Amino acid sequence: MAEQGRDNFRDTIGTLNEEGKRAWVYPKKPVGKWYEYRKYVSYFLLLFLFAAPFVKVNGHQFLLFNVLERRFNIFGFPFWPQDFYIFVMMMLTGVVFVILFTVAFGRLFCGWVCPQTIFMEMVFRRIEYWIEGDRGKQMRLAKMPWNKEKILKRSLKWFVFFVISFLIANVFLAYLIGSDRLLQYITDGPFEHLSTLISLIIFTGVFYFVFAWFREQVCIIVCPYGRLQGVLLDTKSVVVTYDHKRGEKEKGRAKFNKKEDRAASGKGDCIDCFQCVHVCPTGIDIRNGTQLECVNCTACIDACNTIMEAVDLPKGLIRYASEENIEKKTKFQFTPRLKGYTVVLGILTAVLVGMLFLRNDVEADILRLPGQLYERKADAVISNVYTYKVVNKTNNDIESVTFKLLSHTGKIDVVGHETFTVPAGGLAEGTLFIEVPAAALSGDKDKVVIGVYSDQVQIETTRTAFLGPRSFN
Repeated sequence: MAEQGRDNFRDTIGTLNEEGKRAWVYPKKPVGKWYEYRKYVSYFLLLFLFAAPFVKVNGHQFLLFNVLERRFNIFGFPFWPQDFYIFVMMMLTGVVFVILFTVAFGRLFCGWVCPQTIFMEMVFRRIEYWIEGDRGKQMRLAKMPWNKEKILKRSLKWFVFFVISFLIANVFLAYLIGSDRLLQYITDGPFEHLSTLISLIIFTGVFYFVFAWFREQVCIIVCPYGRLQGVLLDTKSVVVTYDHKRGEKEKGRAKFNKKEDRAASGKGDCIDCFQCVHVCPTGIDIRNGTQLECVNCTACIDACNTIMEAVDLPKGLIRYASEENIEKKTKFQFTPRLKGYTVVLGILTAVLVGMLFLRNDVEADILRLPGQLYERKADAVISNVYTYKVVNKTNNDIESVTFKLLSHTGKIDVVGHETFTVPAGGLAEGTLFIEVPAAALSGDKDKVVIGVYSDQVQIETTRTAFLGPRSFN
C-alpha cells in the first residue's frame, strides 16, 4: 500500500499506488469499545435485513419493492402506483433527514448503517480474518507463491464468499418478487423458472464482485455520498477527527520514549505509531484531516485509544469532535443551518403523516373511453361510456361493489353485471355507462361525482368529466 504522507494525501487516494494502480488494503482487525458498539448495531440491522421480507403484517410482506408489478409494501402497508406521490414524499423526507444528519454528524451513516459497510466489515472482512488471519498474515499470504497453503485458504475464502453472496442475492430477490413467490420457486426447483435463476446468478455475481474484489472502492469511487461531504460539512459538524492541537503541539509528533518527559519536551501526544492508518478500511491517515475516503467507522478511535492507554497518555486523541471543538474547545451547537433543515424536515414529515392518514384503502378511477362522444337517448337523456378501475389495497375481498351518481340525477349501468367483487390486494376493471337527463346538465362538459359502495356502504368517491351537447348550456 502506498504510504500516506503528510503532503501527498491530497494528490492520491489510499487505494492507489504511485503508478496509479490498485493498492490492496489490508486493514488490521479493529478491537475496542466503538467496534463492539458497531457489532451490536450491525447484527441488529443484518437480522432486520434478512427477516423483513419474510415477516407478514396483516398478510402483507413487511418490506416489498416489486418494481416490475409496481407493488410496494413499506412496514406492512401496501402501496400501489396510485400512491406514488406518497412514495415520493417518503423519499424526499428521507433525503432531507440524511442531509440534516450529515450536517450535524458527518458520514456517520456510512460507518454504522450503510449495508455496504456492514456486509464488508462485519461479514466478509471477519471471514477473511478467520481464514487468512490479521493484517500481517494477509500481507504475507498475498506475497506468497501459489503453494498448497495459499490455494487452500484462498479457495476456502472465495467459496464462502460465493455462498454468502448467493444467500444475499436470494434475500434481495425476496424484496423484489416477494418471499412467498421466492419460496415457491425454490420448492418447484431452479430449472422450472430459468429467468429467475439467471437473475439470481447475476445478483450473486454482482455481490461477489463487490465484496470479494471491488470492496472499499464502492465507498471511494462509486458512492456519491462521500462527495456530498464537501458541500454539507462545516467547521461545526461532528466527525471522526484527529486532535492536531494536542497531537502536534509545538514540536510535532514523534516516536514514544518512555525515558522522556513528553509534556516538558513540547512534543505532541501522537507517537507516530501508524496504528490508525493500519486499521483504516479505506487506507487513509486520519491525521491529515477529514477526507473523501473516511466513512467514520471509528476503527482509528479504538486503535488510538489502545495505544494511548499503553503509553499512559489521555485517550481521545482521535475522537468524535468538530473542527471548532478542536480549535476553540466549543461544544456542539444547534446552528441556524441545522434549525432550517429541521424545520423543512418537520414540514415534510407532517405532510407525509397527513397523506398517510388521508390515504384510502380503496381507490377508484373512472375515465371516459378515448375517442367516444356522448350519445343521445330517448327522453332527452345523454349517455357517456367509461372504463373503471377499482383498486383494493386491503387484505380482504370487497364484495357487492356498485356505483351511484351523487352530483346529478341519472343512473349508472355497469356492463355485464350489477355488482362485482374486488379481490384482496387486487383490482377490478370494466366498462360502464352514465346516463344524465339533458336538463340536469349545466354545460357541454360537467364534472360528475360518483360514489363507490360495498353492501350499500360508501367506501370511496371519485370524479370524472361528462360531455353533453352545447345546445344545453
